[in-house]
Amino acid sequence: MRIALALGAGGARGYAHIGVVQILEERGFDIIAVAGSSMGALVGGLYAAGKLDAYADWVRTVGQRDVLRLLDPRAGAPGAIRAEKLMARVRELLDGVRIEQLPVPFTAVATDLLARRAVWFQRGPVDVAVRASIALPPAITPVMVNGRLLADGGLMEPVPMAPTTTMPADAVVAVCLKTAGADFRPRAAAGESAHPPEPGGRNHPRGPAGLVDQLISRGGPSGDGSGAADAAAETITTDDGGPGQLPANLHVSDVISLSLEAVRDLLIRYQLASYPPDVLIEVPTEAVRTYEFHRATEMIEIGRRAALDALASSPLA
Repeated sequence: MRIALALGAGGARGYAHIGVVQILEERGFDIIAVAGSSMGALVGGLYAAGKLDAYADWVRTVGQRDVLRLLDPRAGAPGAIRAEKLMARVRELLDGVRIEQLPVPFTAVATDLLARRAVWFQRGPVDVAVRASIALPPAITPVMVNGRLLADGGLMEPVPMAPTTTMPADAVVAVCLKTAGADFRPRAAAGESAHPPEPGGRNHPRGPAGLVDQLISRGGPSGDGSGAADAAAETITTDDGGPGQLPANLHVSDVISLSLEAVRDLLIRYQLASYPPDVLIEVPTEAVRTYEFHRATEMIEIGRRAALDALASSPLA
């Protein structure tokens, strides 16, 4: 069976995509097209280039100290990390291959911050498209490509379903790195060419208790499990008095992360409602924290289990 694969955004949880691809191949599915946002673009591009196994072998060896050594912060930059060290191994594996040369059709999604829309990379150097797609603010600096200021594809298309609709596949499999419902309709994105960015163009603290991930995993500060998974607004009262005390370990970066997660969850509902996949593979938000890139082995296994569970109850079983 021919499969079109949509790989979603989600930081270090994106390693789960590797496990999903492994299961699909082991089950005999023919992956004929891949679309990816953020880490989904990185894994998807490497798969389309035939380099995913080599990348998986490498990330399994990366420990927490290695991740810290890979960081390349620059004071005053429009992001904490330039990501050049992080991309060096990816560029080495891709060896300058262009999207139009790939044996598997590939679309990387990025966000044009000035035009406020998603752009699709379907030609040009793969590594440039991937670098633009993973530029998650405020952690990783954006890039300039063809005069466009580009950032993480997950800002507009956290699960890039639309690019899969033109592929002659028997089924579409989507991998969502967070649980979300489905409503409404997203805007279509435009095609875009990837060319080398203009020249010149740390792991942020999450608090000792991982406050952001705790709040997201239990549905919000109220802990009632509603949070981002609910499509409708919640009516509450101010009868209990004025604003309460904020959590002691809440940082500015936490507030930014929580805000991005809230918007992303809404976008996911739009995308899945407009372009419902035949199989939806969900990886829980609480599996690992967004920036725990030293936990690849664990996330690959989580991806394998999630794929097996989803396939077992799907029409493709």
